Amino acid sequence: MSPRPNHYTGNPLSPPNHPLCPNDSVTFMSAVHENESQPTDNATGSASPRIIPRSEHPISRNDIDRDALKVLYRLRDAGHAAYLVGGGVRDLLLGKKPKDFDISTDARPGQLRKIFKNSRLIGKRFRLVQVFFFGGKIIEVSTFRCHSEYDLENINNQEQVLPANNTFGNTAEDAFRRDLTINALFYEIENFTLIDYTGGVADLEQKVIRIIGDPERRIIRDPVRMMRAIRHAARNDFTIEEKTLNAIQLLRHKLSLCPVSRIRDEFFKDLRSSASRAWMNQAFQTGLIDVLLPVYGSGQPGNSLREKCAAIMGVADRLRGHEIVLADHILLALVLLPWADAELHLTETPPNEQRGHKFTGNIRASVDNALNHLSIKRSQKDTITLLFANLCHLEKFKDVNGKKAWPKWLTRKSYFKECRLVYQILQEAKGGARVDETRLQAMEPLQKKPADGGHGRKRTGRRRKSRGPAFSPKKNGGIFGLKG
Repeated sequence: MSPRPNHYTGNPLSPPNHPLCPNDSVTFMSAVHENESQPTDNATGSASPRIIPRSEHPISRNDIDRDALKVLYRLRDAGHAAYLVGGGVRDLLLGKKPKDFDISTDARPGQLRKIFKNSRLIGKRFRLVQVFFFGGKIIEVSTFRCHSEYDLENINNQEQVLPANNTFGNTAEDAFRRDLTINALFYEIENFTLIDYTGGVADLEQKVIRIIGDPERRIIRDPVRMMRAIRHAARNDFTIEEKTLNAIQLLRHKLSLCPVSRIRDEFFKDLRSSASRAWMNQAFQTGLIDVLLPVYGSGQPGNSLREKCAAIMGVADRLRGHEIVLADHILLALVLLPWADAELHLTETPPNEQRGHKFTGNIRASVDNALNHLSIKRSQKDTITLLFANLCHLEKFKDVNGKKAWPKWLTRKSYFKECRLVYQILQEAKGGARVDETRLQAMEPLQKKPADGGHGRKRTGRRRKSRGPAFSPKKNGGIFGLKG
């Protein structure tokens, strides 16, 4: 750890003796040298880090959130080490705008609460401090951590998932306990240097995703690391390093050992991103699709369902790029759509009324079977069933010669807008007309209730005559007191 200079009490954005380096156009990758050996996984944190000076990396304070800078400098003024860490550093090095700016420090949670009055403690396994700023902005600050997974002599069962650990550590230990090398970089605010313990800089240059340490052991300790690996490979167009890829393919079924809530939350993160198509391809390639969506089988390359999934999620990515947010149940419907269409023939001629109930029941049972392992809400599964059951009507009354041919009874249905969107995405994925994103942007939120109270009908001023109370006024009248 580099020594901290004397405390500075002036403007945190312009500390003395450290003028902002104007050379932001310097090529970052020139800092990577082929003859440098990568540090090894280390329990004691004794590995020597690479220190990359400001002149050899592109991170500028102009690109760091102002409130994050305030937190960093206040910690420094209180005599503590403070670093910008994790995904924020990674995104800045890749030229992206980070969504979050997380900070790690040697200050303990109790000390952080005294330094930041506008903060609160969260977390059970490990206490974090959230510092609040105007507009609802939150900067998360964590104390350096040390994982006990390196102390192999103290672990009786090498196959068990890593338990909760609240042991504080130092910068090296905190770096090695992280999941991926590209997420284990530290940006030091005093001298504007980049600190790399795990070889993350080289992996960023080579566009490689690598799990820190022994991939098999790290995955066994926390199988969710497999999902994080393919997520960052998809979002950054990186390749997964061979040992990491082999470990994921070998241990993919270990994912079922994790709590369902964790798997579901990570799954939705990937569906909501703008790289869901690339993620879907990675899920098929690594075999994680077998665990996340078993209905897709082995996920072998060349599978027609895989290609259809990728095409549909590609349309969803395009809409997401236009700031169109799709609800979770729509995303789930899109992911399941290729399988459901192949299994249940959703877009064929709609069944008659007698067969319609059986058709809908089959869809509901199939959706249950496909999603039960993720503990999806019943309301979401019911909505997906409704969307799937009515796609056949949209196919029957599809556009003719550019004119809308959907009957009024269909357009008045509460599910019509969402069902039409799913149908149009399916058609674009098949090579048909593109979904009009400008129309979707101008459209009211799909879940918003109409002004008439939710019935979807205009009030005419006439009031229907009441049928009277549901309960019978007569003693022992009706069934259980209800009118017959």
